[in-house]
Amino acid sequence: MNLSKIHNVFFIGIGGIGMSALARYFFENEKQVSGYDKTKSEITGQLENLGVNIHFDDSLENISDTFLNKEQTLVVYTPAIPNTHLQLNYFKNNNFTVLKRAEILGIITQNTQCLAVAGTHGKTTTSSILGHIMSVEKATSFLGGVAENYNSNLILGEDKISVVEADEFDRSFLKLAPNIACITSMDADHLDIYGAHDSLKDSFITFSEKVTNTLIVAKGLPIKGLTYAIEEDADYRAYNISLEDGFYHFDVETPAQVIKGLKFGLPGKHNLMNALAAIAMAEIQGVSLNNIKEQLASFTGVKRRFSYKIRTESRILIDDYAHHPTEINAVENSIRELYPNDKALVIFQPHLFTRTRDFVDEFALALEKFDEIVLLDIYPARELPISGVTSSWLLSKINHNHKSILKKTDVLDYLKNSSSKVVVMLGAGDIGTLISEVSEKLLKIGKDEI
Repeated sequence: MNLSKIHNVFFIGIGGIGMSALARYFFENEKQVSGYDKTKSEITGQLENLGVNIHFDDSLENISDTFLNKEQTLVVYTPAIPNTHLQLNYFKNNNFTVLKRAEILGIITQNTQCLAVAGTHGKTTTSSILGHIMSVEKATSFLGGVAENYNSNLILGEDKISVVEADEFDRSFLKLAPNIACITSMDADHLDIYGAHDSLKDSFITFSEKVTNTLIVAKGLPIKGLTYAIEEDADYRAYNISLEDGFYHFDVETPAQVIKGLKFGLPGKHNLMNALAAIAMAEIQGVSLNNIKEQLASFTGVKRRFSYKIRTESRILIDDYAHHPTEINAVENSIRELYPNDKALVIFQPHLFTRTRDFVDEFALALEKFDEIVLLDIYPARELPISGVTSSWLLSKINHNHKSILKKTDVLDYLKNSSSKVVVMLGAGDIGTLISEVSEKLLKIGKDEI
């Protein structure tokens, strides 16, 4: 497909994190961009501020005449869109070029030196670190989260090098053919798509076979490639690790050299692993040692990945996207590392009925490590309810004396009366909007009154 002949791009599901990065990319490349989304959000607002026309009603009347020229219009959609969608069916039935987000990402990156980050956990943080490092080489990076250094999920550079987040959902990452790639993890997830963990693993193996140059894998994964690990033998090894003033200080041994005196500001050993993967990929790509060190030290994080909303002497409020038991464990480990003597409260919004059903026991074990537990109702996203799968059912599995279920409207009052100094609000649903509201109101009240 020749994108230079495309003048108009219409997005169905434009507010999605991956979709909006592509919308920004096409807009910055002077295409006419418009689209639909189910609900307004901060992301759709930002796109509208750029000049992108977005509507929130699935009707054919909302498609402007500009986008009805099938020879000059590309339609991009996300797999989360139902097959009953009127606009999507119109474009398909009238022979427009209609492609999934992953297919477009594959087309954009196929003639670039493509660096792809795959894995069931750590993709967004690793690709954001890598994108920040590779910005010195003028790479263009498509991210699955908003990098705080850029306040964007797109780091726009040139078209010679690309950094992409390779998403295993719906087997999307099989549309890519990266030159350099890493696999951070292969834990069971998306079983509504894959059915079984072995099927998910097979998909990662297929992805690994599409890598044309070098594959990096976290040590212990059953895929052949260069390995990376913390304080154990691997092709890329982080060691001499210390934590000072909230920063990790460490050295890295690579197959080619030793990099001393690295500094990194994100908490948790899982994030140190993410940084190590990014270091390995950047070194293979040929980024200089000095540039790697400088960029790593200046990386400030990804929104909704252990993001501080309040950080005072009396209250710590942290926002995190964690929606899988492994991710919840990683957040809890980071909190205990940073605040070993403080009581910690978790407020968790489960994401998807299928994921809650498939991992209910693992969720219970991860959550009960906190000193105080609050559950919100399950966020359904694209799913219909499943009989018996509720937050009350999950709560019944948690062996803890301080547990409860709240409505979102009751969270603020609960926090005012909680004795926990550290509060972390977790989930991939609309809890991100809630925490912004809660943190603003708590800050207005003042720390002495909390």
